[in-house]
Amino acid sequence: MTEHVRFDWTAPTTHEAAVDGVDRMYLLVPAMADPSPLMISFIERAMARGVRRVVLLGASAIAEGSPGLGQVHRFLREHAPEWSVLQPSWFMQNFSNPQNQHGASVRRNGLLMTSTGKGRVGFVDAADIAAVGVRALADEPSHDTAHVITGPQALSYDDVAAELSRVSGRPIRHVHASLEEVRRHLQEGTGMPEAYASLLASLDVPIREGAEDRVTDTVLRVTGRAPRTFEAFAQAHARAWR
Repeated sequence: MTEHVRFDWTAPTTHEAAVDGVDRMYLLVPAMADPSPLMISFIERAMARGVRRVVLLGASAIAEGSPGLGQVHRFLREHAPEWSVLQPSWFMQNFSNPQNQHGASVRRNGLLMTSTGKGRVGFVDAADIAAVGVRALADEPSHDTAHVITGPQALSYDDVAAELSRVSGRPIRHVHASLEEVRRHLQEGTGMPEAYASLLASLDVPIREGAEDRVTDTVLRVTGRAPRTFEAFAQAHARAWR
């Protein structure tokens, strides 16, 4: 039987019960511009109560030591007895989930809007990220490393729009926009706070400059199986865009 307890990053009264009797934990980042003070404080209290291994879901675009989540990454490497940071590329599910970054816009208007230009991304299936995360939590010994996780190919948003058009049977286009246009689009389409929309929009810049144009063997090396292709993902979720 699985036991559930309530946890709220912003409610410290829920923190103690969440780590009671726990020696390993997997952390998802709260949706805020700079989560590091809140997260580091919680991790310190969790380790004081017996948590030894911490696996953090980070992002390939956020380097260790950079402002915000990068500070949490550095804290874990320097202070956690056992640790791993998952640094996945952008999720394939961002295109199929209507509550995510691009999903609502693709369904509603048949468009992707980014400021990524011709930059390419090694989009990855969330299930492959989860598989690496399970191994990071369960394996002995601890991985004690950062895992950059990608799919098997790097694609531009033009490539993605073409593939979604093919599998859905309806025209889906990629609109090349300014950062300000992307920020407004995110706010209006998802209702996310302005600061968070600005943060997400700003991540288009390193994509445009080539920072995400890479693939890694992490999924195969850690799990023993190849990562899912975007073509296979799109075919499996074609109904989401029709």
